[in-house]
Amino acid sequence: MLCNLCGKREAVFIRHYSGEKLCKNCFLASIEKKVKQTISRYGMFRFDDRIAVAVSGGKDSLSLLYILHKIEKNFPRASLFAITVDEGIGGYREEAVKRAEETCKRLGVKHVVVSFKECYGISVDEIAEKVEGKGGELTPCSYCGVLRRRILNKVAREYGATKLATAHTLDDEVQTILLNFIHGDIFRASRVEPKTVDETGKFVPRVKPFSEIPQEEITLYAYFRGVGFQSSDCPYAHLALRSEIREFLNRLEYRHPGTKFTIYRSFEKVRPFLKPINVPELRLCEVCGEPTTKPICESCSMIKRLLAF
Repeated sequence: MLCNLCGKREAVFIRHYSGEKLCKNCFLASIEKKVKQTISRYGMFRFDDRIAVAVSGGKDSLSLLYILHKIEKNFPRASLFAITVDEGIGGYREEAVKRAEETCKRLGVKHVVVSFKECYGISVDEIAEKVEGKGGELTPCSYCGVLRRRILNKVAREYGATKLATAHTLDDEVQTILLNFIHGDIFRASRVEPKTVDETGKFVPRVKPFSEIPQEEITLYAYFRGVGFQSSDCPYAHLALRSEIREFLNRLEYRHPGTKFTIYRSFEKVRPFLKPINVPELRLCEVCGEPTTKPICESCSMIKRLLAF
């Protein structure tokens, strides 16, 4: 079976949702083309941006760093650096941080590593111990997500970033959309966008160049490019509702190719109608000084709750 783009080499991948049969070279080129199209479609970057790339050490974030580094070479006034957040997960995070360090060194990209312990005085492993057995309490993943987002924004801002790029894939976006609907928070769902705009100067605008690419394709891209990435899954991932939604969506996609794209495109049409009419005014957190809509930000509220256990 020959690649139906070049017609010369043997196809190694079939996109069931589009019918494309691609050889290795054409597949790699198609992923990079898709990223450039997404960047262009949503106007994600300016020619002189200083881009912070959130790099966890996994296949998605390292692939994003590789592609953005390749693109950035054509824009001499732009620059990028990587931020890795060490959440403190024993037997898991060490490899991820090492992978991120190796890739940044190979590409010649500045690498900033910040830990939960130094920022909050507590690790995810310690959080998991505190919440274990407490009915109705948030999972370690819930704490991790909120606390990690604050660190990324704070560090990106301190290092002068004008954009913060994250490696959220199509799968991540669709999962988040369904999660917010299941939790009944349609206004939060409206924030699931490929690009955020900040008019306050307090949040570094976020962009998601992988938001229209399935995760399995990013995994294959990393494999074909020889990107060394974290080999194991987070030990706490199975505790999150997101894990169940992921399995559900993957089953649907297998039986009905294109389902994830359909959900994503459908949500794009209704997103404008879900935007809250009265957007809460931003203020500075009374504890940490970071921007928030409440007197005390969600991160500080979480830490306070943990200390009370």
